[in-house]
Formats: sequence, structure tokens, C-alpha cells
Amino acid sequence: MTLAAATDSALPVGDLTATASLLKAAADPLRLDILRLLAQDSFGVLELCQLLTIKQSGMSHHLKVLANAGLVTSRREGNSIFYRRAYFSADDPLAALQQSLFATLDNNALSDERAEALERIREERARASQAFFASNVRKFRAQQDLIASYPVYAEQVSQLLADTPLPGQKLALEVGPGEGDFLAVLSERFERVLAVDNSPIMLTRSRDRVNTLGLNNVELVLGDTRKLPERQLDADCVVLNMVLHHTPSPADILRDISTALAPGGALLMTDLCRHEQAWAREACGDLWQGFEPEDLGHWAREAGLVEGQSVYFALRNGFQIQLRQFFKPSR
Repeated sequence: MTLAAATDSALPVGDLTATASLLKAAADPLRLDILRLLAQDSFGVLELCQLLTIKQSGMSHHLKVLANAGLVTSRREGNSIFYRRAYFSADDPLAALQQSLFATLDNNALSDERAEALERIREERARASQAFFASNVRKFRAQQDLIASYPVYAEQVSQLLADTPLPGQKLALEVGPGEGDFLAVLSERFERVLAVDNSPIMLTRSRDRVNTLGLNNVELVLGDTRKLPERQLDADCVVLNMVLHHTPSPADILRDISTALAPGGALLMTDLCRHEQAWAREACGDLWQGFEPEDLGHWAREAGLVEGQSVYFALRNGFQIQLRQFFKPSR
């Protein structure tokens, strides 16, 4: 769809103010760079300044223009404000124009310079997460219990696994197994289980659990999901239990997982809904204060996955958990 076609007969008669604001916001190469970077991730102002080599005052101005046009939105994560793309509802007169703009931007790959800067940002986030687990491994379970310990969601995710139609039971992949709580469930159902974690300390805890329970069909691998495409996996099922809110780029994780799934395979994901309890970042090493369900759905669709069942339940401490099921379409 062209930009001209996107605006044809879609605008309210006599009111072109919103259209002019959107087009004005998009009429700047640097603002287009910002929107391109926000395609699959959220960034703070200082991170965007680092990515685009611009002063904070200038960046704040550009973000304000984009926000006023409805192209970006923001949310607070602890003491920082993070920006991401905003999406108009399907019935908004400007939705087609906005989607056409985003699609045009996404057809252009990032320059090598931008890609390298982006990788540095994500590595900084990953190091911060790894440092937290290295420093807090002995008290991590107690801290995690303050939010949502494994027993809180174990029965629900086990039942979701049992109810999920899968192409086979040859291989299951768990990303971020933590202390290995769910590996016993997977080991019983699948011929082979692969568990990947980028924290050496947490992987050691998982290995202790595997050895104690004698789970001989479980393989533990140190690394992150970016290495999954190299392994050319065809996993029948991938599990993410309380992992995404610790990861530098949740959307990238879902894209990597999509490549590891067999056609018809399922991703089962448990995570927190968006919350405003900022203490969780310091106490539990969270990078993100949960997620809006529509954000997870959007990232999954962008990764080529189709949504299945969703289960939501609230906890007495004010947190809400979402259990999500996604499928990789069969060929």
C-alpha cells in the first residue's frame, strides 16, 4: 500500500490536523531513524542518544514531536522512561497511513554502524542482567518468591503443555531454565530436552537439579537464543517461564525462538503483565516491569507465530501473570 492510497477516503472530512502532524513528524531523517530503531525494541532517551549520536535535549525534542503525532509512546521502567512505537487501533482513520510508514521503514535494513551500536546496547543490558544473577544467586529464589515463585504457576503451565497439540515429542527447548524447576516436566514428556541459559551461575543450579533427579535426556547449554539458528533445531515445543522480563530484547528472543520451532510447534510463555512495582527491578534484576499482552502478541506475530490460548490470573501481591500459547504455522 502506498502512502497516498493509505490516506485515500480514510480521513475524517474537514479535519486534516492529525494527518499533517503525522506527516510533519515523519518528514525528518533523524526521526525516521528513531522509528526504525524502535521497530522491535524499547529504548531509553540516553540509549537513543548513544545510538544516534545526538545530545539529550535534541533527542527529547524529536521524541516529543513523534509522541504528539501518535507514532511513539512511552512507559516508565524504574527511574527511566522507555520509548517504543505506538500503534493506532484498526478503526482509526490514520491506521493505514501509520502501518504503511512503518512497513516502508522496516524494508530498509539498519546501516552497519547503527547495527553495531544497537548490539552494544543489548550487550550492556545483558551484562547487567548476568551481573545481577552472579551477585544474587543464593538469594534469588527468595527474591523471586516475592513476585511469583514457580509453584504459583507450575500447575497452570503444566496443564497448558498437556493441552497443547504438538507435532511430536522428540525435542523440547527451555530458554532460561533458572534453577531447573520445569525440566523434570519436560524430561518426562519429551525424548530430548535442551535448556539454554546465558548465566553460568543459574546454569550450574539447573545442572545440580538435573543431576539430583537423574534427568539423563536433558542437555544444558551456556549461551543465548542468538545461537539457536546455528543449531538448526526443530523443537516440538519451546518454553519461556518468567524469562522475558530479564532479557535485553524480548522481540529478538521471540524471533530466535521462531527459527528453532518445527512447523506446527508451540511456544508456551509465562510472564508478568505490565505493573508499576518498580522495586522488582532492584530486588529481582528485572529489566522490564512486565508486558502489555498486546505487545507480546505483536512481537509474536512479527516473528511469524500465531496466537493460541491465553490464561491470566492475579496474585495477592498485586502482580498478574499471563500464560500465552503461540504456534509456528505448518508448512
